[in-house]
Amino acid sequence: MRVYLDNGATTQVGKGVVKAMEPYFLKVYGNASSLHTFGQEAKKALEESRKIIAKKINAEPEEIIFTSGGTESDNLALKGIAFANKDKGKHIITTKIEHHAVERTCKFLESDGFKVTYLDVDKEGFINLEQLKDSITKDTILVSIIHANNEIGTIQDIESIGKLCKEKNIYFHTDTVQSLTKVPIDVKNQNITLASFSAHKIHGPKGIGALYIKKGTKIKKILDGGAQENNIRAGTENIPSIIGFAKAVEISKEDDLKRMEKLRDYFIERTLKEIPETKLNGPKKERLCNNINITFKYIEGEALLIKLDDKGIAVSTGSACSSRELKPSHVLTAIGLHPAMAHGSIRFTLSKFTTKEELDYTIKNVKEVVAELRSISPLWRK
Repeated sequence: MRVYLDNGATTQVGKGVVKAMEPYFLKVYGNASSLHTFGQEAKKALEESRKIIAKKINAEPEEIIFTSGGTESDNLALKGIAFANKDKGKHIITTKIEHHAVERTCKFLESDGFKVTYLDVDKEGFINLEQLKDSITKDTILVSIIHANNEIGTIQDIESIGKLCKEKNIYFHTDTVQSLTKVPIDVKNQNITLASFSAHKIHGPKGIGALYIKKGTKIKKILDGGAQENNIRAGTENIPSIIGFAKAVEISKEDDLKRMEKLRDYFIERTLKEIPETKLNGPKKERLCNNINITFKYIEGEALLIKLDDKGIAVSTGSACSSRELKPSHVLTAIGLHPAMAHGSIRFTLSKFTTKEELDYTIKNVKEVVAELRSISPLWRK
């Protein structure tokens, strides 16, 4: 049996998505900036897709800017706001558990003279709203806080964060790459200024994403070229992928979320009960419906991952972007895990295609492999 439980890294593209994209490779292949019929057919499809995604988050279509994915969206949001508003201030607030696309962009901005405050999180990954409030200064121009964490699944209270930012007249950006279609997003009611999205986490194609930018936001583009995407993101639009992105959003269902949540809880309960010396990382509630992150004490997560792969089971030792790094996850250390504990952690992420049979097969093999690895672990013997 082959079991794919790394859906936090990427997902299988849905058949309906592939079908929707196909005509835009073979028939409607014009450049959306062209004035002829071929181009205008592509332009119409582009704008219809923009409407679908905007409607999902209660935005206006013109507030959706298509990008190459979540990383570009995060870069555009942070650098675009920083460079356009540095006359007002050079202070940014973020957290210690951001995706690398935000964390490393903030490090870059620090090297360019900006000051960044990294908020602490508690043992479940939640920020403290009072610490956020106390961190705001007269020079603060942007707060960037991830909606749902990619490693431990923690869902932040972005409505309260957005309300505070609105009161203080500060731009609020949130990375919603993992939460889109899984957690309700309403950019108006949650007072969001900018939000990053990606298609390939929700059964859409890779290489396409979007950035929501609230009307009236002062932002500087980071790619020079044509006037595409409201003159904010230059480059010929990737029409087939945009169509696929919109279709993936359109066909997402509430029933799939409830089913994933039920399977998630089943897996967590059985694993913690049947395998000793294990720990769930992140909260039990306010957690992504498809996210499971468990520490298996006294073993190396990489060894467990490789042995599970030999049995046809795909999992992750952290976020996909850092899976080849040897240092412990910055997210797990931020919630208080000792580096040795962090190294023994595995992320299992489900999708709407995951079955109970696959989870039973996985639990059986995890039990066997953990027992095998512990039998040769000097730490376990002690």
